[in-house]
Amino acid sequence: MGSGALPLILLMALVQSGLTQDEVKPVVKVKPDQSVFSGETVTLTCDIQGGGNTQWRYYSWFRDGKSVYPSSTTAELSFTAGVSLSGEYSCRGERSDSHTSDISAAVTMTVSALPTSTVTVTPDRSVFTGETVNLKCEIKSDHSDWRYEWYKGSVMLQMSERYTVDRDTLTIRGAAESDRGQFTCGGRRDGRPNSSQSSSAVSLSVTEKPKPKPVLTVKPEPSQIFRGETVTLTCAVQGEGWTYRWRCDGKLHKSNEKELKITVDHTQMCRCYSCRGSGSGSVCSHWSNEVTLTVSDLKPKPELTSDPAGVALTGNTVTLTCGMGPSTGHWDFYWYKHTLNPETEKTDTNPYRLKIDSVSDGGQYWCRAGRGKAVYYTQYSDALWVNVTVSPKAVVTVRPDERVFRGETVTLRCDIKWGGDTEWTYRWEIEETNSRYKNTDGRTSTQELIISSVEDIHSGKYTCTGQMKTQLSQRSDAVTLTVSAGAQAVVRVSPQPWLTEGESGTLICEVSGSSKGWTFSWFRDHDHLSDSSRGAGGSYTLSPASLQHTGVYTCRAERGRPAYHTHNSSTQPLWVTGVSASVSLVINPSRSQHFSSDSLALSCEDQSNSAGWTVRRYTDKDTKTCSVQTGSSCVIDSLSSSDTGVYWCESESGEKRHPRNITAHDGEVIVSSVDPVIEGETLTLHCLHRSTNPSILSAGFYKDGSLIQNQTTGEMSITTVSKSHEGFYYCKTERGASPRSWISVRARQSPSLLVVGVCVGLSVCLLFFISLVLLWRHKHKKDQQRNVQPTSVPNPSGGSRAETSPLQSDSDHINNDVTPVNSGNKDVTYSEVTAKKKRSVDKDNTMAEPNNVMYSEVGSRVKKCKTKDINTAGPSDLTYAQINIQDKKKSKSKGAGIGDFLIEMKSKEKRRGKSSESGDTLYSELKHGTDGGADAGVADATYAQVFKKKAHKTRP
Repeated sequence: MGSGALPLILLMALVQSGLTQDEVKPVVKVKPDQSVFSGETVTLTCDIQGGGNTQWRYYSWFRDGKSVYPSSTTAELSFTAGVSLSGEYSCRGERSDSHTSDISAAVTMTVSALPTSTVTVTPDRSVFTGETVNLKCEIKSDHSDWRYEWYKGSVMLQMSERYTVDRDTLTIRGAAESDRGQFTCGGRRDGRPNSSQSSSAVSLSVTEKPKPKPVLTVKPEPSQIFRGETVTLTCAVQGEGWTYRWRCDGKLHKSNEKELKITVDHTQMCRCYSCRGSGSGSVCSHWSNEVTLTVSDLKPKPELTSDPAGVALTGNTVTLTCGMGPSTGHWDFYWYKHTLNPETEKTDTNPYRLKIDSVSDGGQYWCRAGRGKAVYYTQYSDALWVNVTVSPKAVVTVRPDERVFRGETVTLRCDIKWGGDTEWTYRWEIEETNSRYKNTDGRTSTQELIISSVEDIHSGKYTCTGQMKTQLSQRSDAVTLTVSAGAQAVVRVSPQPWLTEGESGTLICEVSGSSKGWTFSWFRDHDHLSDSSRGAGGSYTLSPASLQHTGVYTCRAERGRPAYHTHNSSTQPLWVTGVSASVSLVINPSRSQHFSSDSLALSCEDQSNSAGWTVRRYTDKDTKTCSVQTGSSCVIDSLSSSDTGVYWCESESGEKRHPRNITAHDGEVIVSSVDPVIEGETLTLHCLHRSTNPSILSAGFYKDGSLIQNQTTGEMSITTVSKSHEGFYYCKTERGASPRSWISVRARQSPSLLVVGVCVGLSVCLLFFISLVLLWRHKHKKDQQRNVQPTSVPNPSGGSRAETSPLQSDSDHINNDVTPVNSGNKDVTYSEVTAKKKRSVDKDNTMAEPNNVMYSEVGSRVKKCKTKDINTAGPSDLTYAQINIQDKKKSKSKGAGIGDFLIEMKSKEKRRGKSSESGDTLYSELKHGTDGGADAGVADATYAQVFKKKAHKTRP
């Protein structure tokens, strides 16, 4: 081979060697298991397969990747397992030629601690010699096949007569002082784990048991024993198997029982001791304490008392106490009640609670006491009478009302009718409306429960009970208090808001949901009305109603102290129209209902002067002047529903005249009528349509919601209307229904005494008539001064007939009838003048109607009488007559107009240089009569009646 072949051979040898090494990898094997317990022996084997005949000289071991045994000559690694040796183990081999294998795959080994053991001792204290002790070993493990081993110190205990083992419990009987020491336990089993950890040591302490000393007790109490009573002595000592001995008054008593019963008749001393066992092993206790049995010669008598001591009320409980005094010990008590049958005995504890259900539960009661099994009885108590009366019932009253409003002050009062002078305390109970639970008020001494500002939470049922010492009254009936939101006053008017002057109307103010305790305030046009007497009881009565009562009314109520005020009521307009209005509100078109979008003209017309009057209106919103005002007129070019309201004329001083209700309707139908209507006249209603379609004529007419007529002409008439026809009217067609219109009916006014055909020529006649009257008056005064009494001519009926003298004046015939009457110091003269006027032959000739006022003054002087004996109150020095001629508007009937004519004559007198107006006044009233016929209405006769009235004279 050449030199070039040697490197090739070496390279092939290296490749073959590397390939062999890569093919060898060890495997770790574990015995007994990968999971072992602490203390067990573990063997790890590093098994290397392959590598030919190569020998492995060393083995390296790794735990958790770290070398722990770097060069072991054997493939096995053995060690005792501990918890700290848990981990992942791997190995690697090394050949004699220094080549190493790969590291094996890691094998996880888990080492767990052995189960723990715990010792408990019963009793858990220092024990006395001779007692039995139990020690229990508890091993915390899921296995139950443990064999338990006990150790005292380091020595394992062997079972004997005194030491026995029952499963996990070691029993030591008859403990001796030699048993003191430290005890431990452990467990063994056949499977893994085959042992437990040893328990912690428990120390057992054994001491010599001291000699016991019994305790002697006596029943009843040794200081409260009565002659002949049986006494029970008890000798108490710890442990069992004792025999007992008592020594009383030098006498020895033996018993296997710890109790001894003796009957005593005198005072003596007792003590006891106990023994157990026999022979040399017997043990005796010390003597007990000495007890003195004090025996009383007097048989006790209980004292019977009751609570309450006075009258008992039905529904309550009376407590009977049979008093023996605290120094007499424990007793059983026996109760008796005297009835028609023999005495009834009841046994109960003391005190005895007697439930009083009725008056029959009262009566005579006794008691006595007893104790012991052979019962020793006391004497009977004195008899006690229990007087029973029916319990009064509480009554709850509420101010101001059971229905109140938030913020009001509410006072609830609990009253009890009781004839005695005992003071009651009170308990309130409230069952809230929104709660299932009852809330008892803690205050028990207040008769009145005051809620200063009531809220919703105070709503509920309130009851109260009175308490007199331990006695309770009957519970009151529940009073339901309802709390609502703020109070609202509501105003309404009766019979209706449209009144005619002189009628009566009533405004009524009420509080919604409440009616008690309110006082009311009234307002008209926002001004407070001071005449509270009209508003007494919530009613404001206008009787008779006058024009100044027209306005918008509101009211408000208040009650309680401090005063609680309601909200102001909504507005309520009240309209009073005059009988004969001097100012009229003229509406064009002349009806109360109008279609929306139509125009409307309103104006105020005064008979004398329309200046100073404006058209005002009231709607649901407010009161204001008509929208487009020109002087005393108002024009609304296009009506809308908001224009619906009441319109009237108002002066600059605030006077309201002739209110009219106007409705602007958006619908298709309205009703047209005249309001008001005079009694006896005809009422005509028209049903109008927005469209003038003549085919729609049929209409139904309704009054106060009831159909009264169906008309095919769209028009309805009621002849001779009366007050019963007053009401709300509307009509209904196929196009719809009109709004309602109120139609009032007024009474017909009595006709005035009128003067017909007053003309210029009548003035002359009147002047002539006045002259005659004055002449007669002057003559009459003279007759009075001369004390001349006027004479009268008797008439056939036996009365006086006035003297009559005919007077002629052109075509007028005037008859003057004078009737003088003297009544005391008052002179009254009646002068009736009849003026007959011929009718004009020419029917076309109408008589002028004067509309002026004429005054005629006539003076006369009379000398005063100088005689002092005559009364100086003489006739007047000056007499004048005033003539008033008033015209009325022309009548629609044929004939001349009619006027009223009034003559007033007054006299003045001078006296002692002074001028004064006398109390003598003559009134001449012209009466007019008419003859029937075609020209009725023209006056055919005029009657003038003169009244003279003289007042008392003032002394100079």
